[in-house]
Amino acid sequence: MSSDSTSNESTKPVHTVSVGLFVTCLVDLHRPNVGFASIKLLEQAGCAVSVPSTQTCCGQPAYNSGDDKTSRQIALQTIDAFAGFDYVVVPSGSCAGMLIEHYPELFKDHPDGRAKATEFASRCHELLSFLVDVRGMTEFESQFKGSVTYHDSCSGLRELGIKDQPRALMHEVQGLSVKEMKDTDVCCGFGGTFCVKYPDISERMVSDKAALAVQSGADTLLGGDMGCLLNISGRLSRLQQPMRVYHVAEVLANMANGPAIGEGKSVDHSPTSKG
Repeated sequence: MSSDSTSNESTKPVHTVSVGLFVTCLVDLHRPNVGFASIKLLEQAGCAVSVPSTQTCCGQPAYNSGDDKTSRQIALQTIDAFAGFDYVVVPSGSCAGMLIEHYPELFKDHPDGRAKATEFASRCHELLSFLVDVRGMTEFESQFKGSVTYHDSCSGLRELGIKDQPRALMHEVQGLSVKEMKDTDVCCGFGGTFCVKYPDISERMVSDKAALAVQSGADTLLGGDMGCLLNISGRLSRLQQPMRVYHVAEVLANMANGPAIGEGKSVDHSPTSKG
């Protein structure tokens, strides 16, 4: 091996911790690119990443519907699926909030399960919070041509305190400028089962959110929760607004050159296509 190759090997990140990636249902079904982007970012942060094949839903739909028994069964399955990892990382504030805040609550009257749920929750982190607060990630190679506005999802912001982390990371992306919208911390109207139970209220809320995003003057909207992003991108499309929507992990990982959320496969936003 030449001295140059030895030098290159030495600059590669050392995988010091093991991470189990909780993919989430919406990422798995609607936007796998977010999962791949999350893996790339975690590996850049020096983590050895695995994706347990036995993971399923976090149980939030059942929990929100008051079905605690089913929620506990799902929680125990999830806890077992991620046994042995140093950390469990989730590219969604909503699902991360379920694992961290609500799993222990589910077992408050079940001592054996409570101990397992509490230990499990202590290892769980939302993706952006993990990169910044746990791994201290401040530098990475990423480029994005355009201006963005950011939507703060309710669960990530209010349950987990995620606000400064995505902005700190976005400011490190070459070519990206941030244009904050008004009321960025106001709900988009998705709210899991809320949008199904109260569709008229939800539609008004997401219409207001879409209008504020457009008023910001940004050409792209970013966020950290697929539920919100699907909701907002769908409304923007129905209003025939050209604003693109991506999960922030896709931009940070330099994997936002393909179609935005809700767009067809033929759309290309690579730098060469934009002139």
